[in-house]
Amino acid sequence: MKAVTKATTRVERVESSELQLEEKLMTVDRVTKVVKGGRRLRFRALMVVGDGNGHVGVGLAKATGVPEAIRKAGAMGRKQLIEVPVIDETIPHETLAKYGASIVLLKPAAQGRGMIASNTIRTVLELAGIRNIVSKSLGSQNRINVARATILALTSLRLAEKVATERVAETSSSEASNAVE
Repeated sequence: MKAVTKATTRVERVESSELQLEEKLMTVDRVTKVVKGGRRLRFRALMVVGDGNGHVGVGLAKATGVPEAIRKAGAMGRKQLIEVPVIDETIPHETLAKYGASIVLLKPAAQGRGMIASNTIRTVLELAGIRNIVSKSLGSQNRINVARATILALTSLRLAEKVATERVAETSSSEASNAVE
């Protein structure tokens, strides 16, 4: 299986105003930028936002103060919400995604199996509403890249019914173009 490196289909953003969202802070890091006058100290926050019912987003923001960085990261996460297909508290099929040097493998699991995942992947999947899954984080363990690779893997998931309707529409349009010729 080849790793997904970018969203193949157009990702539709979800309106966050009508959802009951929960936020989890993953990391707050102190970052410095060396300039001519010395060092500029800022804080970078990584936040995961989700409703536990098929909607999740990851936000990353920097600010001069920790509370401001957390607020900005939460706002970024709400802006970047995606919809995740969840069937019986698991995913519809296996997927592999790569972001930067981080690779994330997600496999569906039977009911009651639980979540086998690293802390970063676990946080994203819990807020997406997935309870039974087997995952493996390969490559770099950078939290930001692992979180983004997990989001990329979740965006690549498709339901069988949706794929079937797309195929029917595709074949009917190709038959119509053949009839015209």
